[in-house]
Amino acid sequence: VLALIVHLFSLAVLFLLLTSAFVAAAQVVVYAGAVMVLYVFVVAYVGEGGESAWEPIPGQRFLAPLLGIALFVELSVAVLSSALKALDTHGPEVGAGFGNPAAIGNLLLEKFLLPFEATSLLLLLAAVGAIVLANKQKTKEDGGTAVLPGRPREAGAGGVPSPGTPAKQPGEGTPPTPAPPTPIPSATATTGARP
Repeated sequence: VLALIVHLFSLAVLFLLLTSAFVAAAQVVVYAGAVMVLYVFVVAYVGEGGESAWEPIPGQRFLAPLLGIALFVELSVAVLSSALKALDTHGPEVGAGFGNPAAIGNLLLEKFLLPFEATSLLLLLAAVGAIVLANKQKTKEDGGTAVLPGRPREAGAGGVPSPGTPAKQPGEGTPPTPAPPTPIPSATATTGARP
């Protein structure tokens, strides 16, 4: 987890080198902050599972080093064949204010307003749909209809329960009958005195 946090911070530094301060700040706040806190909570909640005794993929101990060597060769060819010619140049000319929050706000609220609002509406619908589906799943597990806490079930016309209200079980809703009083034993029975 700590290595992933360091990686996310280093990615934010790369965004700063590309003169994109807003994306760097969003990277730190959203990913290195909120997402990693959620990840830590999930790890703490689930706990350590331990390593399994059997291999899920047969022969993976022999296959993993071969794939690692192949990936190293591929990356070496990609880096060395480019000759890294752009490292000694100044880079592209970037105008003043490029990547700052004001420029990104102008883009989102002027040029890309319709896609921005459509995305926010889609995310809102996804959140509402997730809540509705979770409520339906909870209702199925309970075997009845969901009732808000602290809100009594209302009866329909004529004292008949409204549709969707589960029927009462026998004895539900009636006060329990008190037990009959037990007689107090007489003093002679308890002391064992004879007349």
